[in-house]
Amino acid sequence: MRLFVGLGNPGAKYAGHRHNIGFMAVDRIAGDHGFSPWRSKFQGLIAEGRLGREKIVLLKPETFMNLSGQSVGEALRFFKLEPQDVVVFHDELDLAPGKCRVKSGGGHAGHNGLRSLHGHIGESYNRVRLGIGHPGHKDRVASYVLNDFAKAEQDWLDDLLRGISDGAPALAEGDTGRFMNAVALRVAPPRSSKSPAPPPKQPVPEQRAEPPDTRSAIQKLADRFR
Repeated sequence: MRLFVGLGNPGAKYAGHRHNIGFMAVDRIAGDHGFSPWRSKFQGLIAEGRLGREKIVLLKPETFMNLSGQSVGEALRFFKLEPQDVVVFHDELDLAPGKCRVKSGGGHAGHNGLRSLHGHIGESYNRVRLGIGHPGHKDRVASYVLNDFAKAEQDWLDDLLRGISDGAPALAEGDTGRFMNAVALRVAPPRSSKSPAPPPKQPVPEQRAEPPDTRSAIQKLADRFR
């Protein structure tokens, strides 16, 4: 059994924010793979289902981002799981928009949701880092992550979420390579090696120069009346 956690802030006001891409990821998995309806538990919302052979509980903490660890810690203790059984989906400023990376353990890099998880369950959980890009200056980070994705970003966002859903069964089985391949097939589909052949060039008729006319004026006149 595994616990898949999406990080974000609860409520319609925050639903489209960049900070909520973790919620979006688990919502897509739940919808695409026939999970149970969401219900309240562990200071959050949970949905249960299967990905391949693995039983999965999806969790969206409703404690707000800074206290996400409280919710995850409760769920971990209830199901008697280890931190290694947890996969956390979260926004990542240090990755370009649409990029995805899987990581096990390590620091929280200042992410408030991860900082809270570190405090409640330690650092040895797994993360799926979802790139949202950086606004360019640290003073603009708060307003950037707490704003909706722009309309121009919707295409890559949808591709990324579809790829995560496609690869979720592999991720549940611990096959991160196959998971990443599924994401890559959505966000950067391979180009066909066989491009259509250009139309054949039409042959250009050979242009022959006319020989110079060496007739005298009298001969030209006489030829006209022949």
